[in-house]
Amino acid sequence: MPSLDFPLEKLQTYTGSSPLPAGFDAYWQRALAELDQAGTDFTLAPAEFTAPGVVCQYLYFTGVGGAKICCKFLRPEKITGKIPGIAIFHGYSVSSGGWVDKLHYAYAGYAVLAMDVRGQMGLSDDTSQVAGPTLKGHIIRGLFEENPDKLFFRNVFLDTAQTARVLMAMDFVDPARVGATGGSQGGALTLACAALEPKVKMNASIFPFLSDYRRTWEMDLFKDAYEELSYYIRGKDPRHQRIDEMFNRLGYIDVANLAPKIRGESYMLLTLQDRICPPSTQFAAYNRITAPKSCEIYPNHGHEHLPDSAELVFEFFKRL
Repeated sequence: MPSLDFPLEKLQTYTGSSPLPAGFDAYWQRALAELDQAGTDFTLAPAEFTAPGVVCQYLYFTGVGGAKICCKFLRPEKITGKIPGIAIFHGYSVSSGGWVDKLHYAYAGYAVLAMDVRGQMGLSDDTSQVAGPTLKGHIIRGLFEENPDKLFFRNVFLDTAQTARVLMAMDFVDPARVGATGGSQGGALTLACAALEPKVKMNASIFPFLSDYRRTWEMDLFKDAYEELSYYIRGKDPRHQRIDEMFNRLGYIDVANLAPKIRGESYMLLTLQDRICPPSTQFAAYNRITAPKSCEIYPNHGHEHLPDSAELVFEFFKRL
């Protein structure tokens, strides 16, 4: 089998090379205190799409910083008793996508919230104002602000937890049966959601992004989705005078560092030929989860559609 990364035996024990910033726990405690103030109120608007037996609507809530966050909301038309809920998160730079690929959960009796990440291609607002460059992407936004609370993904991670809380607060949803799922950026946001809202019962993450940044750099894979970091280093720190400071700051928004906070059951789909989110960075997050977990390994697949992945994740969530 071709080798892109560490041998599988090492991947299965590797826990990452990126730093854990001093005050990491206090950083997220402050963030969650701000999230508590945001609450779980929401408004609904009609959707242009309809499906028999399913209610399809747009749901809006106000996230931290006053951002208007939009989700696609689907639920069974007829509800008896409390039902489970699923939060769905999308890949980098796109949106929550269409309605049809979420219908299977609604038809199976779940309430679904698919969140648009603020400032990407969906309907959510980006209210951040930061100093410094923003060229190419969101990882670098706020990277060298004096206050690390201005890191862009800090607020996105909080939006994921708020999405789960909104689901849990619905009068027809069982708050003890809420899950989260997504791939790539959505895989990272799934882990962040489960870490920052430990009441999330189950989470299914596919080749997560935003994990173990230093390892990606060591592999010379600051390309494609991570290209903005290469631009940043070349333009702002060409002699690596602040490289350690940069990786320390990125540690606040590294899902491998958040993974130990997960309390629900985790299920991950990991790919061994992934040049976008290298295998070791995926395993760094998986291996740091201390709660119940399991995984599927795709030895010959990279950052692409994984055969049977939708069915495997659906089977996992059937236990909700």
